[in-house]
Amino acid sequence: MAAVSRILKSLIFIIVIVGVLWILMANYSVIFSKTVNGEVLNVERVELPVALIARSGGELNEKVFSFAISIKDTKTGEIFAATSEDRQWAIVQTGQCAEAVYLPYPPWELKKRGTYFGARLVRLSECPK
Repeated sequence: MAAVSRILKSLIFIIVIVGVLWILMANYSVIFSKTVNGEVLNVERVELPVALIARSGGELNEKVFSFAISIKDTKTGEIFAATSEDRQWAIVQTGQCAEAVYLPYPPWELKKRGTYFGARLVRLSECPK
């Protein structure tokens, strides 16, 4: 009976560890996101071929609303760059101040490791002079 109890406890422990690792891997970008406050240096719409717009079913492809964003952090002076498919970036102008959440690529994506995607605009304001 004691052996069955040990095996059951070990099995539950392994299931919990696997569950925690799965949650970390599935939500890595959100867990390790970086909030950047600073001046918007550049926002550019990424021009894609027109073929992406025309699709069967009449739905518009989200890639049409891709933007490349760079913000200079006021605390560190570091410039953060990312891409985003968030339509809010369409109204952002160079020189405005923004708070954005940058989502990093996970380290197991070796070619993109250390870079950001999915910059989410949280707040937009005029920079103080």
